[in-house]
Amino acid sequence: MDAITLLKDQHHDVEKLFKQFEQAGDRAHARKRDLVDRIIEALSKHAAIEEQLFYPVTKETVPAVEDEVRESLEEHHIVKWTLSELETLDPADEQFDAKVTVLIEHVRHHVKEEENEYFPKVRDELGRKALSDLGEAMEEALATAPTHPHPRAAQTPPRNLIEGAVVGVTDRVVDTVNGVVQGTREAVADVVAGARGETRTTRLSGGPTTKRAARRTKRSIDTAREEIVDQVKRAKATGEDATDRARRTAETAARTAQAGVVETGRAATVAAKGTATAAERGAKRTTATAKRGATTTRRTARTTARAAKNGAAQTGRAATAAAKGTVTSAERGAKEATATAKRGATTTRRTARKSTKRVSSQAKRQANTSKTGARRSGKSSSKAS
Repeated sequence: MDAITLLKDQHHDVEKLFKQFEQAGDRAHARKRDLVDRIIEALSKHAAIEEQLFYPVTKETVPAVEDEVRESLEEHHIVKWTLSELETLDPADEQFDAKVTVLIEHVRHHVKEEENEYFPKVRDELGRKALSDLGEAMEEALATAPTHPHPRAAQTPPRNLIEGAVVGVTDRVVDTVNGVVQGTREAVADVVAGARGETRTTRLSGGPTTKRAARRTKRSIDTAREEIVDQVKRAKATGEDATDRARRTAETAARTAQAGVVETGRAATVAAKGTATAAERGAKRTTATAKRGATTTRRTARTTARAAKNGAAQTGRAATAAAKGTVTSAERGAKEATATAKRGATTTRRTARKSTKRVSSQAKRQANTSKTGARRSGKSSSKAS
């Protein structure tokens, strides 16, 4: 392929990318980013082989093209700065589309001048053999040409040849490394998505060189992907079975524990009720016993009082009888007997009252003790349930 045909083919390829960008929607940010990355690499390589070989050779061998060469170099310089700005600009930025539009206008103007004015002069001056040899040299240089714009690099020999070779290798190393990183990341993401039963779309960024490296890396990793996914799925299935068994065992244990708690609560409630009932019965029995004791004591006191009164009456009658014999002695005897009877009755009543109070106090203490025991037993039973 001769040099002019090679350059025209590259112009045609870039123009197709321009048209695709112009047809993309306003919100097609990912699509535009991909197209601009491809435009950047294509124009960077195209400008490199023109500056390294085509411009210097034609400037030395074809008369009256020096002006075209100088203008082309300046146009390249402007394009490289625009490309370097687009390389890091977010496609959602409001200046992104504007910069690409200006870039397209510059490149189309540059292409029109080259194809209509510059190339015809070169073809007329150089023969087919010379253009073919130059084309082969340009194709070889294309293999190592820079893939990114370098607006500060030299544009003319010999510096551009040296710098071009260096930056060309550097660009390809960087592109390859980026591609390997992206390919590895995408392959791992596919494995994770496959293990989760999800589907995903591979997204690669950068120029064609970067994406080729990424696809190669991803393919090499994908060769083992199915086996990894199968192993993960088998492990996942085994884990789910074990989880189900553990869950069923836990549910059974929980139901058993709950039933035990319910039974324990019922038993505690029954025991508490029994204890409270027994305490109440004991308290009632103690109260009844105390009441009976008090009643008995009162009866005894009444009997003692009656006996005292009877004794006093008898003594009085005896005194009356004795008085018939001796009035003074009888009266004294009667008075003494009456006094004695009164003292005896008073003593008896006091004794009866003391006995009654003592018995009643003992009964009350027993009743209170029983009630306190019943309450404590009831509280203990409630806490246990």
